[in-house]
Amino acid sequence: MELRRNRGARALALACVLGGVILLAYPSDRALLRTIIALGAIALGAVALVSALRPFRFGIHADGLSIRRPGLRREFRWAEVDTVVLDEPPRRDGYPTPPRLLLVPVQAMPRELVTARHPLDGRPAIELLVLDQVREQPEQVSEALTRHAGDRFVDLLARRRAAFAVPDITVGLRGYAMDRVDRLLRRGQDALLSGDAAARQAARGEIERATAAGLPRAQRGYNSVQVDTVLNALLAALSDQQSTDRETAT
Repeated sequence: MELRRNRGARALALACVLGGVILLAYPSDRALLRTIIALGAIALGAVALVSALRPFRFGIHADGLSIRRPGLRREFRWAEVDTVVLDEPPRRDGYPTPPRLLLVPVQAMPRELVTARHPLDGRPAIELLVLDQVREQPEQVSEALTRHAGDRFVDLLARRRAAFAVPDITVGLRGYAMDRVDRLLRRGQDALLSGDAAARQAARGEIERATAAGLPRAQRGYNSVQVDTVLNALLAALSDQQSTDRETAT
């Protein structure tokens, strides 16, 4: 499977350049300000356009991965790969961040190649790709990696949803601070994934302490009633697994 570069960045770059040229072409009473804005738009668009036109290749094949993009040109055979992870970083200000592909090699890598960490165990990793750079959907990429990488591939997006699916939460005025809530939700999800009773207990304790102290509020935040409901459900999921662990131990 060959991933195709997203053309959105190229279109945006061309729009910036074109907008700057139009600003320069039309007269205005504020010539200096107009010129500064126009030149800035042209420069920004030109830089983005050069980046968008650079060679790009991302192939997922039976033998391994073939990558050619700015900052990384390399072939990874599957025998060299310990783990490939499809991950989604925590939300920022309530907005989802694009998923990314991370690779943990079998052998230790030079420090300059380490650009990320495995989201669950912290091992050094290489960030292969941010998926908003390509036209394929995460599900398509996941299917190709499942087929070719086998057990080396870990789809954390799907595993987190299976462990605890976080519903959409309404955003409004004077709600709970979104970054704080998102961190607690991710903490609980990853604890459920860990398979470690101590990690689940620690996550439950952190969530209980945070809610008991009162979650901070922000001018723009999550609906407090919905958050309380979701966090209570997450606490219940963490408790259920702990109960299962005790039953298994006996």
